Amino acid sequence: MLSVYTLEDTEKWDAIVHSFHDYDVYWLSCYVKTFQVHGDGDPILFFYDDGSTRGINVVMMRDIATSAPFKGNLEENCYFDIATPYGYGGWLIEGENVEKLFQTYFDWLEINNIICEFVRFHPLVKNHESCRNFYDIDRLGEVVRMDLSSPEVIWEKLTSENRNRIRKAIKNSVHVQHGNFPEIYVEFQRIYNATMDRNKAANYYYFDQTFYETVLNELTQNSQIFWAEKDGDVIAASIMIFANEHLNFHLSGSLEEYNALAPNNLIMYNAAIWGYENGYKSFLLGGGVGSKDDTLLRYKKTFYKGERNHFFIGKKIISTEKYNYLVNLRGIDNSQFFPQYRV
Repeated sequence: MLSVYTLEDTEKWDAIVHSFHDYDVYWLSCYVKTFQVHGDGDPILFFYDDGSTRGINVVMMRDIATSAPFKGNLEENCYFDIATPYGYGGWLIEGENVEKLFQTYFDWLEINNIICEFVRFHPLVKNHESCRNFYDIDRLGEVVRMDLSSPEVIWEKLTSENRNRIRKAIKNSVHVQHGNFPEIYVEFQRIYNATMDRNKAANYYYFDQTFYETVLNELTQNSQIFWAEKDGDVIAASIMIFANEHLNFHLSGSLEEYNALAPNNLIMYNAAIWGYENGYKSFLLGGGVGSKDDTLLRYKKTFYKGERNHFFIGKKIISTEKYNYLVNLRGIDNSQFFPQYRV
């Protein structure tokens, strides 16, 4: 009833994902490959089917002993944890027999030395609702979703300030294009890294050439780079990813000296119009850094004046004894981070 797939069987993996009504790009094998090469762990697809209820969950499995705090202090291949790939995920369930599903799933995790699981649920699919009785679930900050039902709705739901910034970009001869080819990824990496430097981002948020090559080669049918040009120079760029009527803002960067021309505003607006024209129903912009109500969230709110969605996370400790052992081994006390031993 519970089947486990790795990237050795991507064709079967994706066929299963495509059979679910609410899937998004985050569940596809091509997406998780990009974060496998980034070092986030080994991707696994869990597929449960008992004839009346079925579900899927995609995770990244990590050997805890190979993480920096435990190297040399913990035996390898004995302690593992799992987490949602970068972005959103969690269980997609069709049917009512969820108790049997989770009993089977958690039994598998225990047998296979999985200590705990961390989940970032999809804000639009709202799949946290079917998992409430099985995870410790917390509601975090707001996320912004644009309605792509028509160009008129897209424009009307922008704040007046945002509409003025888009007009300003156009008046100043900023032009937006989109595509997928090696040269634009070179430009994107340059601009994105400059943005991360400016924001003093953690090392995790810097991606190497192999990552971008994997996005280009594996996510060919599920991604586009939108970039803004001024006088022939690329001044801002964003990677958008998509599947099954869901368009998602992924990664973005801009050159500080051109920010007054509002190239990012024009990029987001053009991406929304492109999404409508290509049959996408929603454009998920995400929220603030660390789900905070910060300047990034306030900027994203200018793209949609309608109802907000919320971001939910889930935590599950499979082996309390082993979890506490790892926390004590690290000497961690009262950390809010989960899992505590990875703080």
